[in-house]
Amino acid sequence: GPRATCDWGTPQDWSRKLADDGVFRAGTWYCSEGGWESPNGKGVTEVFYMLEGYGMLGDSDGAKHFFGPGDMVIIPKGHTGRWDVNGPIHKVWAVNAHDNIEESGPIIRAQVDHYKDFAPHCLSDTSAYDPLYGNTGSVSSASNTFYDVGLTKVGVWTCEPGSFEVAYGERQWFHVVEGTMFVTDGSDGTSKRCVAGDTVMLPAGWSGYVDVVESVKKVFTVAK
Repeated sequence: GPRATCDWGTPQDWSRKLADDGVFRAGTWYCSEGGWESPNGKGVTEVFYMLEGYGMLGDSDGAKHFFGPGDMVIIPKGHTGRWDVNGPIHKVWAVNAHDNIEESGPIIRAQVDHYKDFAPHCLSDTSAYDPLYGNTGSVSSASNTFYDVGLTKVGVWTCEPGSFEVAYGERQWFHVVEGTMFVTDGSDGTSKRCVAGDTVMLPAGWSGYVDVVESVKKVFTVAK
């Protein structure tokens, strides 16, 4: 509904929760144009991937972080500042409701990682020490972790076609940006086809198989 604290525009927002394990939640959010102050410390760490629209997050000292389609945005727990929705925003989000503020320093800053930072030359080969699955064996994977503070880790992951077994997977949320993959639960054989535009949650300790059919690029958040 409408935001009573706005100081420009007529922002109205809608949200839908897609998954919730009590601490780690995921969903989608839409908001029309407008701006408002956020003077109260954020109660969770939120990570979101921009599907549509343009916006700005301000820190408490006035520093501004602009974002648009394809960007990944991190708002750490305790952040205060400002929101401006400059073009209607549609995003998918993950929230880690950890207990304590993990950031250090007098100012807690939002962080924006732009889609250009997901290019192949920005990633490192992590096949032997994969941040999500442990080891992808002979299947080539690469990633870049651009936020790893306390109980939240955020990054981008790519993988070439192939199959590998997962003995113990991280509790993770991911949004598929490119490609096609299947995720199979080792306990019951249930398999899910994941394509560009899909959002997926996996529980801590998940085990099974990953089959990459077409080269995949996905953004992820791990709740430790």
